[in-house]
Amino acid sequence: MCGIFGLVGSDKNAASVVLEGLKCLEYRGYDSWGVGVASNGQIKIDKHSGKIGNSLLNLPEGSFAFGHTRWATHGKVTDINAHPHLDCSGKISVVHNGIIENYQQLKLELKNHRSISETDTEIFAHIVEDLRKKHSLKEAVRLGFLKLKGLSAFLVAEADSETLIAVKNGSPLVIGLGDKENLVASDAHSLIPLTRKIIFLEDGQLAEITKNKVRIFDVQTGRELELKIEEVTFKAIEAEKEDYPHFMLKEISEEPKVLENILLNLKESIIKFTDSLKNHSKVYLVASGSAYFAALAGSYFFSKIAEKELIPVAGSEFIYKEKFLDKNSLVVFLSQSGETIDIIEPLKKIKEKGIQTAALVNVFGSTLYRLVDEKIWLEAGPEIAVVSTKAMIAKLAVLGLSAFSFNSKYEAGEKLLSQTISNMKDILKQNLDEVVNFLHDKEHIYVIGRGISYPVSLEAALKLKEACYIHTEGFSGGELKHGAIALVDKGTPCIIFAPKDESFDSVISNAMEIKARGGIIIGLSEERNEVFDHFIEVKESGDLTAINNILISQLLAYKIAIKKGLDPDKPRNLAKSVTVK
Repeated sequence: MCGIFGLVGSDKNAASVVLEGLKCLEYRGYDSWGVGVASNGQIKIDKHSGKIGNSLLNLPEGSFAFGHTRWATHGKVTDINAHPHLDCSGKISVVHNGIIENYQQLKLELKNHRSISETDTEIFAHIVEDLRKKHSLKEAVRLGFLKLKGLSAFLVAEADSETLIAVKNGSPLVIGLGDKENLVASDAHSLIPLTRKIIFLEDGQLAEITKNKVRIFDVQTGRELELKIEEVTFKAIEAEKEDYPHFMLKEISEEPKVLENILLNLKESIIKFTDSLKNHSKVYLVASGSAYFAALAGSYFFSKIAEKELIPVAGSEFIYKEKFLDKNSLVVFLSQSGETIDIIEPLKKIKEKGIQTAALVNVFGSTLYRLVDEKIWLEAGPEIAVVSTKAMIAKLAVLGLSAFSFNSKYEAGEKLLSQTISNMKDILKQNLDEVVNFLHDKEHIYVIGRGISYPVSLEAALKLKEACYIHTEGFSGGELKHGAIALVDKGTPCIIFAPKDESFDSVISNAMEIKARGGIIIGLSEERNEVFDHFIEVKESGDLTAINNILISQLLAYKIAIKKGLDPDKPRNLAKSVTVK
């Protein structure tokens, strides 16, 4: 949620560079934006509600600029509430990701200041303004940050000194080291057009950034810390649309390559991971959103293939399970971004208790990547569309191969995944127009599956909600008669996942029950069935057929969104990296 980008250098076109950086961060989700530039000892700001689009900046030239994309928490979506925010003098400005939980109390303590926005962020500019009267900018920000409660990341700019101060506790910030310029952003991929040398700012750290130097300090003590510089390895082209109309379609189309990469590069990591699973009697899979449905699917993989119980838990609910953790527990976190607050918060708590942790994560150097004891970097490449696709598929593939590896059948898993990849390439060529034309104007859709197809149905429903804004619910077929079937009447569309596994006969019976009540059945299976009103062929890949069914769900959601005239890359109200509770 939200995006931060800042630059201190010698190029007088800094504001335009910042604007391009913000465009790279649009995938994080936002509803307003703004850019500030230092000019003649003042901070000049251009900010707006809505999307950036083809906007042109109304700002003077300057070599020192910063910007922000806001996802509203405190205050409505207005120009005034957009960041950056200024102090009373117009010389100090702040942008902010996160929430100041005690902002109302702090606001009461401020004297002789005029607040013009409804945000919690603006008060920090005034806190720094007061402290700046007696302290350096770095020290004023450090002392001011210690007053705050909650998880936040700030970028503070001062016009006179042409210095940026970055400080964080929760939301990510990455420093980029350039040639006669230095940068800061919410993630590494937005920096790669300008630099590959980066520093991941840790919680409780503060960075003082000028065009010639970066210094890192401990927030609590003020002690200067050693710089830990890393190199970004992925290519800039991986974060570009190339010839695709949307990132979502590009990322769906890359999925066969993602799985080929897993087969080529991750065998050793997967086998090591399964050895860790064998050494713990209790294993939790903790994740949010699509990653949680991958975790749920993983529990089915392990139950059937490895005969090992894994316990899936939604990240925001894991706090209620922590009492059951002990030295025999392993907690595996799954995440695309590696920054989702609903998993980072419990991760930090259980690490303090000495509980062993692992992760399947797609973003190199993310907070999750850095904090866990063991990790598998999915290497799916940057995922720019808000709706998760290829990272979801990568998690499923790794969990499936891990289940085979657990029983020393890794080669059988490799063979099956190779067949899955071949089937995926066929799916990508399918014409789905008949089903898309039928579903695009529907208000309600139900999705049914059993066994491993139950989490698939939940994920398919989520994709239709996210990308198409259609009320969609996923059910276990066996739960229909326990209430959900009351929602079915004449013309109700129902998607049925019917792979040729142990669930086939039962889910076909569920489809019959729906059709008897007037429902319209869209069947996804290897063969047509008389109960299907519409049919999408999905070739079998044995125990990994779920991966193919997820792919077809993603394609349907994408194509329906396009049919409805929606932007599938930037769904309303959603953020790629959820960094607030």
